[in-house]
Amino acid sequence: MTTPSHELAGVRYVVDDVAAAVRFYTTHLGFSLRTDPAPAFADVVRGPLRLLLSGPASSGARATPEGSGAPGRNRVHLVVGDLDAEIDRLRAAGLSFLGDVVAGPGGRQILLTDPAGNLVELFEPAPR
Repeated sequence: MTTPSHELAGVRYVVDDVAAAVRFYTTHLGFSLRTDPAPAFADVVRGPLRLLLSGPASSGARATPEGSGAPGRNRVHLVVGDLDAEIDRLRAAGLSFLGDVVAGPGGRQILLTDPAGNLVELFEPAPR
């Protein structure tokens, strides 16, 4: 299966407050609002990523099995140029992180959550 290059990769996050999720992603993480038929649904875009924010009334949320309310270990992975500067900027905006920075051979990362508890990974690649 091939996908035309103009199509975006989509990830659905089930959220309890669509407006709060839109504010979080557009204010703090550089996403742009694409469509906003809130309170059921909205989608935001950053580069080739389309993040579908599905509120309780959306068909996407209704299709989610019962007991799937807690976030899993999956997460959106956002590449940043300077992880320390991003952490400082987001902390100054009142956001908190899950744990500390973790470093590995590929780079450094830290996790935060959106207002509904979905995980977001900020990742700074290692120098080449």
